[in-house]
Amino acid sequence: MIIRGLHRATCSIARAELRQRPWPRPEALSKRVFTHTSRVFKDGPTTTSKTQPTPDGKQPPRATPQPSAKPDAASKPLSPNTPAKRKDPLALEDKSNKEQRKADWAIIKEMSQYLWPKHGLSTKVRVGLALGLLVGAKVLNVQVPFYFKSIVDSMNVDFIGMGGTAATVAGSMILAYGLTRFGATIFQELRNAVFASVAQKAIRKVAGNVFDHLLRLDLNFHLTKQTGGLTRAIDRGTKGISFLLTSMVFHVIPTALEISMVCGILTWQYGAKFAAITAVTMVAYTAFTIWTTAWRTKFRRQANAADNKASTVAVDSLINYEAVKYFNNEKYEVGRYDKALLGYERSSIKVATSLAFLNAGQNLIFSSALTGMMYLAANGVAEGTLTVGDLVMVNQLVFQLSVPLNFLGSVYRELRQSLLDMETLFNLQKVNVAIKELPNAKPLELTSGGQIVFENVTFAYNKERPILQNLNLTIPAGKKVAIVGPSGCGKSTLLKLLFRFYDVQEGRILIDGQDIRHVSLASLRKAIGVVPQDTPLFNDTIEHNIRYGDLSAPPEAVRAAAARARIDHIISAFPDGYQTMVGERGMMISGGEKQRLAVSRLLLKDPPLLFFDEATSALDTHTEQALMQNINGILKEKARTSVFVAHRLRTIYDSDKIIVLKEGKVAESGSHSELIDTGGVYSELWSAQETLFQHGTSEHEVPVEDIAEGAEVGEAGKGK
Repeated sequence: MIIRGLHRATCSIARAELRQRPWPRPEALSKRVFTHTSRVFKDGPTTTSKTQPTPDGKQPPRATPQPSAKPDAASKPLSPNTPAKRKDPLALEDKSNKEQRKADWAIIKEMSQYLWPKHGLSTKVRVGLALGLLVGAKVLNVQVPFYFKSIVDSMNVDFIGMGGTAATVAGSMILAYGLTRFGATIFQELRNAVFASVAQKAIRKVAGNVFDHLLRLDLNFHLTKQTGGLTRAIDRGTKGISFLLTSMVFHVIPTALEISMVCGILTWQYGAKFAAITAVTMVAYTAFTIWTTAWRTKFRRQANAADNKASTVAVDSLINYEAVKYFNNEKYEVGRYDKALLGYERSSIKVATSLAFLNAGQNLIFSSALTGMMYLAANGVAEGTLTVGDLVMVNQLVFQLSVPLNFLGSVYRELRQSLLDMETLFNLQKVNVAIKELPNAKPLELTSGGQIVFENVTFAYNKERPILQNLNLTIPAGKKVAIVGPSGCGKSTLLKLLFRFYDVQEGRILIDGQDIRHVSLASLRKAIGVVPQDTPLFNDTIEHNIRYGDLSAPPEAVRAAAARARIDHIISAFPDGYQTMVGERGMMISGGEKQRLAVSRLLLKDPPLLFFDEATSALDTHTEQALMQNINGILKEKARTSVFVAHRLRTIYDSDKIIVLKEGKVAESGSHSELIDTGGVYSELWSAQETLFQHGTSEHEVPVEDIAEGAEVGEAGKGK
């Protein structure tokens, strides 16, 4: 990445040798480059380094160079702030029934605030109206069996002898029967329409809160989470919210109300036996449903995990489509996806078979109750205590309960599934925000032009491998500063710490004397502009991607920024111009065009602190030089603190200050001429790259790792 160029040519023949001897043949040159590189990076600089000033401004005494040693991770204990492995919020742990019920009630309690918000009068009105319509619908619904009974009983006459018709005998009852059924349906549909806004607002609010929380989480969280599983979990969770709210209002409460009303009617109309059978049936039905659903929950958990896995594999493969094609690994990716689907298939089969058992048990309980009640009603008709209309009414009332009971069974099953999905969603909201802003944090004020100081900074992504160790360096205000060094020395980490993607474990970072942990994050990040090596682009138009640096910028400013980045003429040549879609992650345009879009975005943002992380690594030499001239011209327009991380030293040799990092510390620093004169690490790097450049060899073709390996092989060959 940023460092590989330095590794690729970090060595060369000593400058004195170059002056005294004619250019050797390429074979001999390569041998000496190999040998010297090995010495530079294994033994450290051969001369005393220019050290960094101490915080009081004095130069520390020069130390006699010592052979560098590998840093001992245990020698200096790191702060507890070291990024730790978090508990995966997407992985649901197996819980006991008691623990699961507790978690479910916590979610229901959390969701109740969306049904009855403190400051949401319109929502409260809608919920109250929906409940009123619900009660009205159920009252009308239980009237239907009464009218049906009256119709049947009124038919028990001699129509021929009376000379009557159905209209004259039972016309009013028939009309009332039809109007009651129609009225109950109208009330139900009105309830659905009134409550729809409540459910959708809740989904929007929760989903928005989760998305906002995810954007506030630190970089470490997003680097360790796979996008496919994350988006799938959010999608299922939001659907679960809708089901939970609608089921509570449309199924659970209505069914409980209807059961209570039917039990009361049966007791009042036909005695305690009918009511007792109904009550026992309800208890048995509910208990069986709850017990079986609790047993089925583990299968649902397994299916969810397999679903997340399959989604993750699919998204990962599609995002890396080019890599799959480059290495002809389509069958391997299909196999991975099929393996994930196999796990989902097995879990889903368990879900389906357990569902069949649940449905069969529910129907057995209900059919037994219906048989018993019909037997009692038939006995009553035979004994003359009940009419045929009563028999029909009992049958109608019980069957009227069958629909909500069946709904209740399926609703409970899906409700448990929704609660599991929502548990994942709410777990995401509980993930700790590692990078926090202090209460009443003040905005960053650039009182001295933007001086950046790393003071005794220690940082590690994990405790076993420290990246920065007691680092001290100063980036002067308004100056162009370059940072170079071998791979893994912490160059890009400096930006991540400065931008507060991570916090330091020890020490502090100051901008114009202000600790960046004590200023607001918005003001800090607004003051810093970044051109990364791997430019992140949205699947949108070129204009949108440039305007992302300043969303309020007019089209003229967007085009002006593109012109300053020397890409306006390329964009104008596209058929759709600035409305050209760049594709997923910018795959529709070249790497060089992506980097110039990143520079355009930075110029549009116009921040006082600039950070170029190998900003020209994908450009050809001619375009790179032209773009660097433009950037240097921009830097001269007004005083800006600019930091360049680069592996091609020709792009940064004119910097006011060059800092060389090695093993997490400053190896040397100074201007180009000062570092060349000291003959240290930078001098070796410069000589190596110049030698390769003059021989027409690309600086990208000589990785330092290969050079060092060649040196060791060469020395071993001599020993033989």
